[in-house]
Amino acid sequence: MLRPALVRRLTLAVLLAAVVLLAAAAATAEAAPVGAGPAPAGAAHAIAMHGAPALPKDFRAFRYADPDAPKGGRLTQAVLGSFDSLNPFIVRGVPVQAIRGHVIESLLVRGYDEPFTLYGLLASGVETDAARSFVTFTIDEAAAFSDGAPVTAEDVLFSWQLLRDKGRPNYRTYYAKVAKAEAIGPRTVRFDLAGAADRELPLILGLMPILPRHAVDAEQFEETSLKPPLGSGPYVVAAVDAGKSVTLERSPRWWGRERAVNRGLWNFDTVRFDFYRDDNAYFEAFRKGLYDIHVETDPGRWETAYGFPAARDGRVVKEEFSTGLPRGMYAFVFNTRRTVFADIRVREAIGRLFDFEWINHNLFFDRYRRTGSYFEGSELSHRGRPADATEKALLAPFPDAVRPGVMAGNDPPPTTDGSGRDRAGLKAALDLFGEAGWALDGQVLRHKGDGKPFTFEILVTTKDQERLALGFVRTLKRAGIEPSIRMVDAVQFEQRRIQFDFDMMPNRWDQSLSPGNEQAFYWGAAAADQQGSRNYMGVRSPAVDAMIAAMLEATSRETFVATVRALDRVLVSGHYVVPLYHLPTQWVARWDGVRHPAATSLYGWLPETWWRAPAP
Repeated sequence: MLRPALVRRLTLAVLLAAVVLLAAAAATAEAAPVGAGPAPAGAAHAIAMHGAPALPKDFRAFRYADPDAPKGGRLTQAVLGSFDSLNPFIVRGVPVQAIRGHVIESLLVRGYDEPFTLYGLLASGVETDAARSFVTFTIDEAAAFSDGAPVTAEDVLFSWQLLRDKGRPNYRTYYAKVAKAEAIGPRTVRFDLAGAADRELPLILGLMPILPRHAVDAEQFEETSLKPPLGSGPYVVAAVDAGKSVTLERSPRWWGRERAVNRGLWNFDTVRFDFYRDDNAYFEAFRKGLYDIHVETDPGRWETAYGFPAARDGRVVKEEFSTGLPRGMYAFVFNTRRTVFADIRVREAIGRLFDFEWINHNLFFDRYRRTGSYFEGSELSHRGRPADATEKALLAPFPDAVRPGVMAGNDPPPTTDGSGRDRAGLKAALDLFGEAGWALDGQVLRHKGDGKPFTFEILVTTKDQERLALGFVRTLKRAGIEPSIRMVDAVQFEQRRIQFDFDMMPNRWDQSLSPGNEQAFYWGAAAADQQGSRNYMGVRSPAVDAMIAAMLEATSRETFVATVRALDRVLVSGHYVVPLYHLPTQWVARWDGVRHPAATSLYGWLPETWWRAPAP
């Protein structure tokens, strides 16, 4: 059980407005020059969030990669949407996300068979103390950018400062927690984390993208650009067709080919990403063989649309991959900044009007499962688990933050009779609307005070989202609500999402088995008005902030799991979204020319481990 003193301290920290403290940290953090001290001794090859890394220093390759996989050939992947930037590290523009990893590397890389363990990539060694009050990285002697320039401590310091000052809000928030950064040798960097109270921060810094100081214009960094970035990764940008495609080719100077963390990965000589604005054109392109791998999320298409000749004769293969990850939260998001959604009773009422059973049967062949947790299907979920002593201690200062049923773990999402005209659900919703000051006037739900009708806009960007929204509108109208559906292209959707310019929209938050700092970026009060954050619903909850703070201070896996479950309970109780559904497995269709390892990672399928089958 957590000590009461700790709970009080966490609560006080929230009430003192963490965002102010972060801003102060950013203002006082400094980068010291090279030569501030000797290189650290005893650096490790890996670091785990909790416990010890699973793999020894001399491991040959990750279990889910085939170190003997053939190299060569071309992989074409498809992305639904568009792009106008090759810089994924800033708010402006719609970037090509594949730049991260393929072109730009980090100091450490994730092991996908563990909840959160990082192994050396650009950094051959990492050192920290039990309190995680500092972290030191030693850069691999061979590490170099694709132009041949070595990766140095100065590049690391430059990247930290640039992303802290001009990067996306998550970078600014994380890196502002560093009290001091210094190069203690040409290849060694130390970050002083005193006062951060964040045990995840050494790992977050390990995942920092490392940019070349000699090739980045810091003054223009925040501007969108299609100029190919210089990185140290396995690929370089070879061709760009603005908004349509990006082609990457293997870097002839890639320094990391024989490193254990890369064996069996990055097997293609060329990787091309084609962008499609329309979902139908996107799938038709796969049927025609224009790209190699299609991740399927539509049960109707999975059941009925794979009867084309290549699928019948085995040239296209349908596969299901298991995953140990939380299933993620796919939901219709309430923008609580809008007055119409400010009342929690209104949000709960609308949630009761989502007829999952009817939609799942009539649109999705009953293949989906209803989501009722932000960490669905994992040990981090509260569902089916009464709050334990640790959770109760954490939540004690916030007695109204969690509904009793959620605290007991037995309050699933509402169900219907599947008829599409469930009377019990409609009555429950209208009762909640009545408590919130709304009442039916004939066939229209109006506010009791000013008589205004209840209406809002659902923002969507794909045909599938539109179809789902239409299914939802069907039941909303039965309660006298007249919502409108606005369909926009991917670029406009992203711009409006970044600016919180919507009433309701569909969104998905994926989760790992070791959630951490990003949770503040998703749900923290400091992110609620920070454009570019993922706190789309505008959560401002002292209880949420306190649970995130406790999660970041947890020193054991057991305490960590309890804090995440407590966070889950608070979020579910707030009715910030209408939870939708998830698939029990990952559905992937591939053309037979590409192959994958026999083993699947804890995180599911990983395209970077696939390869092109050699010609017979």
